[in-house]
Amino acid sequence: MQVILMEKVANLGVLGDVVKVKDGFARNFLIPQGKAKRATAANLKEFEGRRADLEKKANETLVSAQERAAKIEGLMVQVTQKAGVDGRLFGSVTNSDIAEALKALGNEVTKAEIRMPQGPLKQVGDYPIVLQLHTDVLANITVSVLGEQ
Repeated sequence: MQVILMEKVANLGVLGDVVKVKDGFARNFLIPQGKAKRATAANLKEFEGRRADLEKKANETLVSAQERAAKIEGLMVQVTQKAGVDGRLFGSVTNSDIAEALKALGNEVTKAEIRMPQGPLKQVGDYPIVLQLHTDVLANITVSVLGEQ
């Protein structure tokens, strides 16, 4: 299916690109989330009319994400969980726990923006975590997992 991208999508293209994607990806993800529209003649014409507004909006979101990243970059977040004597947690520290800890420090971050490629944290210690606030903006923080008896 041919679609027009309404915003930058990682590994696919940037605003205004006409790309061919699988039908299910377009129907189930791109179109419902407003990231793309079907590439019909009417939609292409409408997009060209709105292109300046969409580029301005995309630039504003990029600038706001860069400001958030500057505020968060290098932050140390402490999360306390119950742990055994060997340092293993009874449970784990997930992206929602990190999002709550950041919210308590006054930083609004959704759990979808927190990248944890190794999965949840299950040991006491310090871990570098990457926040993807925008497709082009990454922020690095350190999560310190503390154990309590």
